[in-house]
Amino acid sequence: MFNLILKDFKIGVPRFFLILPVLTGALMLIPGWIYMVVLFYFCWITIPNMLAGVRTQNDLMFTALLPVTKSDIVKAKVSVIVILELLHIVFAIIFGMINLSLYPDVVNYFFAPHMGFWGLCFVMLGIFNIFLLSLYYKTAYKYGVATAVAIGGAMLFAVLTQWIALQNSYVHDIFYGTGIDDTVVQLSILIAGILIFIALTVIGYRMANQRFLKVEI
Repeated sequence: MFNLILKDFKIGVPRFFLILPVLTGALMLIPGWIYMVVLFYFCWITIPNMLAGVRTQNDLMFTALLPVTKSDIVKAKVSVIVILELLHIVFAIIFGMINLSLYPDVVNYFFAPHMGFWGLCFVMLGIFNIFLLSLYYKTAYKYGVATAVAIGGAMLFAVLTQWIALQNSYVHDIFYGTGIDDTVVQLSILIAGILIFIALTVIGYRMANQRFLKVEI
């Protein structure tokens, strides 16, 4: 499994995409920005280009010649995607913490990078994963529809949560008012978001695995 993941990083992931998390994470330093956009660069840039590269290099056929199972192939690819997502979110959190120390009094019209916000981001990426994995592995070749639907689902979640936070007084207080300083509430949202991310990704992996078993390579 480790060798498959290593192979995917060497062949399927250009080095630029290992630097991109730092570059996009630095956008968190823009005061009062729409910070969810930072993680969308992974969805908009990394995934389409990575899957296009895999298709161009005929990586699936090459991998099928190796002494590995179809389940291992899916598990390795999912692991690579999750690792890249975690790189993006870790660097975004680091720069987000710097943001909060640099601009303590800035007025944020959109979500500020507090713990609860990162919980929402984990959920957003989980939604992206379940759509991407379940749809892409119908063929493990055609990625356009899978990517578009996954991005659409994640963006819909982002827009809805931001709208609710602006319209609902209770939710607004959690993300803009006194709830910001409530560590228990913020940490609870973060933990819940991480658990949902894990659950959605695991479900997406299982759906992908079942569908890929039926694919003729």
